[in-house]
Amino acid sequence: MCQIPLKSKLYLHRLKRSPKYWTTLSNTHTITPMTERDEYTPLDRYRQLSDKSPDLISRHAPEDFSFIDANPAVEKILGYTAEEIVGKPAYDLFHPDDRDSWTNRGSSVTYKEGVYTSIYRFCRKDGHYIWLETTSRTIRDPQTGNLEEILCVSRDVSERVLAEEAMTRLARVVEASSDLVMFSGEDHLISYLNEAAQKTMNIDKSRFPTLHLDELVSRKNYQRMLDQVFPEVIEKGNWRGEIMLTPDSMEERIAVIQQIIAHKSEEGDLQYFSIIGRDITDYKKAEEEAMQHQLEMAHISRLLSVGEMASGLAHEINQPLAAILNYSRGSLRKLEDGTISIERIKQALELIAKQAVRAADIIKRLRSFVKKTEYQRMDFRINEVCLEIAQFLEQEARNDDIQFQFRLDSSDPLIHADKVQIEQVVLNLLRNAIESYRIETATDQKKTKVISVQTQRKPGQMLIQVQDRGSGISKQQLENLFEPFFTTKENGLGMGLSISRTIIEAHGGRLWAESDDNRGTTFTIRLPQGN
Repeated sequence: MCQIPLKSKLYLHRLKRSPKYWTTLSNTHTITPMTERDEYTPLDRYRQLSDKSPDLISRHAPEDFSFIDANPAVEKILGYTAEEIVGKPAYDLFHPDDRDSWTNRGSSVTYKEGVYTSIYRFCRKDGHYIWLETTSRTIRDPQTGNLEEILCVSRDVSERVLAEEAMTRLARVVEASSDLVMFSGEDHLISYLNEAAQKTMNIDKSRFPTLHLDELVSRKNYQRMLDQVFPEVIEKGNWRGEIMLTPDSMEERIAVIQQIIAHKSEEGDLQYFSIIGRDITDYKKAEEEAMQHQLEMAHISRLLSVGEMASGLAHEINQPLAAILNYSRGSLRKLEDGTISIERIKQALELIAKQAVRAADIIKRLRSFVKKTEYQRMDFRINEVCLEIAQFLEQEARNDDIQFQFRLDSSDPLIHADKVQIEQVVLNLLRNAIESYRIETATDQKKTKVISVQTQRKPGQMLIQVQDRGSGISKQQLENLFEPFFTTKENGLGMGLSISRTIIEAHGGRLWAESDDNRGTTFTIRLPQGN
């Protein structure tokens, strides 16, 4: 027997309308189910269905929305037993912000064909709020039309609501993101572009249903995506790289696709792709400005280097000029004496021409070195660069009794880089090696002065080493050696090594020094072989 307190006259009125199935005991206010039935009626089936339902089925009084009765699911959903919940006004258990949503027909309430559906927060017995989705219908007296009660079917939709809220928050983040976010189906039709993607590529929302991915990239890149990228995405679930976006509508912006993600169902079926890109216009502009600044600094460094080498260069140019002068004067004297043959005049002119070419070559190398150039990569042989720069410094080295020793890779390797800038780095390192011998103590002057230049090709990389046996560099100096304006020279500016490292790093390589503070120093350049 189920004890149910009767706190509503309406509830008693409803019970009295079914005398065949329920007997009301007015003294104790209890309901006794009839144990003997003539037949198993539809009402029995409905009652059994209600008791077995996982949804909360309840009846409410219209005055205060109090519970008239509830099926057993109330205990699992709200924590109350059926006996505890009967008589409680439902309005008292609504969240304060949702209490008037049903009566005022808020945005969370929908109506269709006499049935209201609402989503709201409701307080459990333990004090925690859950989200309920309730479908309700009013019951009215057929004769008078007066509202008698409200029937409700409710279910706990907390997980769904929280998931939707999380998706809403995520959607807001995606929409506000500066990254370019696109959704695409397996047919590569774009179904969504966030605001950043629309603005960057200047694409209107109306294009979404018909916009195809092949309109956003070049034909070559789209074919690459079909052949390589999407198969990898489907297999691994993710791809990272860089593909240039080039829609016809985009003006003066530079953007790239950097990541593609495959979203699949639990069964493993592909649902859609997320395509994530980035507007790199500002980055490219900053990169170009940095490159231009680097070129300016490198040019200044070359001019300073030439200024420091002025005396050596003047001597090197004077040599062929002096030879030309001597050959010319000697030939003139012999012509005046009439003691020279046509054959000897021819030989003298050939020697003069040879020295003139030598002088012209020196000036040409000098002009090429100090010329202001744009950053330009090309294929060239690193061995030739090392030999040419050493020849450029030959007179300066000879003045200090220094010899160059070469150990060059026998394969005569090619590298892909800016030749002028690599020449500048090699020049800086060779001049540093020459300087290291100049600051030696007097007791060291008798030893042989050698600067070793070595090139070596290794898998995927190219090594260039410049080694001297001069004064060496202390551990403390090594730590600051590549810092701007740091120098060990009396009149140095401290920019050569700093610029050299910047140049090598811009080529994707590395420049470092090793020294024991006693037996000289080794500078090593490592460049990617592909560069």
